[in-house]
Amino acid sequence: MSLPRTETRDAAPRGGVLESRLTGLGRDEFARDVWARRPLLTRSADDFSDLFSASAVDELVARRGLRTPFLRVAKNGSTLPESSFTSPAGVGATVADQLDDTALWRAFADGATLVLQALHRTWEPVAELVTALAGELGHPVQANAYVTPPQNRGFDAHYDVHDVFVLQIEGAKRWVVHEPVLPQPLRDQPWTDHRAAVAEAARDDEPALDAVLRPGDVLYLPRGWLHSAQARGEVSIHLTLGVHAWTRYALAEQLTGAALAALRDDPAARGTLPLGSEDLDAEIEVIRTRLLAAVADADPAPRFHRARRAQARPGPLGPLAQLAALRALGPATPVRLRQAVQARLDGTRLSSRVGWLDFSEAELPRVSRLLDGSVHTAGDLGVDLAARLLRAGLLVPADR
Repeated sequence: MSLPRTETRDAAPRGGVLESRLTGLGRDEFARDVWARRPLLTRSADDFSDLFSASAVDELVARRGLRTPFLRVAKNGSTLPESSFTSPAGVGATVADQLDDTALWRAFADGATLVLQALHRTWEPVAELVTALAGELGHPVQANAYVTPPQNRGFDAHYDVHDVFVLQIEGAKRWVVHEPVLPQPLRDQPWTDHRAAVAEAARDDEPALDAVLRPGDVLYLPRGWLHSAQARGEVSIHLTLGVHAWTRYALAEQLTGAALAALRDDPAARGTLPLGSEDLDAEIEVIRTRLLAAVADADPAPRFHRARRAQARPGPLGPLAQLAALRALGPATPVRLRQAVQARLDGTRLSSRVGWLDFSEAELPRVSRLLDGSVHTAGDLGVDLAARLLRAGLLVPADR
């Protein structure tokens, strides 16, 4: 049964992150019926009090020493200059752009929205959720928090060039969603390029969805869908998980890049154009033929996998814990593959977000076992091999 253009549903928590915390839908069902197609509002998806809260906002702003660009401030559709909410860090630190909690308080009291950016780098519970979701979706994910005073809005109607999951944490916020003016925009096609069309659609068109999100609700929006949001009668805090979806266009970029790299080795393609070059038709036909042949023969997979690995960071690695594990390494030491390291075994080479290593044929079965992400002992892998992988930052110490 196909879903309507938009849908509101009650969650029925079960398996992975999508199913248990965000939508109540399994990965396959979400992929088939919702992903990149239509908005989905899930009421009472989960209790998000373990992820983020008002006290977390205060700690990040006042005690963590955050700097820009980890925070933006917006009011009535405009972003305030960073100089209006930052100041020097004080004695002992040459940091000129640390958050100024007094200035932020005054801006917030005056109706500004605080946008805590890249929470997957600064707040561990959110980082763990983002890592799990990115692994489940196979696309990079990042997280921002939006803290809006009562009856205020931070941004005008706009669209994002990435998919989003909106998780309402505290308070209530009204969301008005309209169909895209540019379906499936690429990352270099921001809403500001279509400002007039966006404003007209938000003003004149019937909303596809007009709903108030309350704590525990989740709204999924594919990239390109117009949206604006306004806090109700209390402070609203919501998390936005931005899914930076890989596209067919991105795959085409890698394919043509691989083809162009192959043409560098083709003497005819490197040839000089005739003098004058007034009539290029014959030359264009020659290079078109050779380019098409190069595209047909090209394998974009290695370039694509490298690009994917570069789009996100691996899981955390504590230098002191890593050194202690190396010093105490023995056959019984528990270790596991580092989270989100995107390890991939191609022949005898293991490629990852932290570099690559080559292995002997005899080592490959043991290296392959690591890729399941489970905990192993150094003795299972071979202590020397485990030490090598720990030094490379591919293995980390684990608890049984």
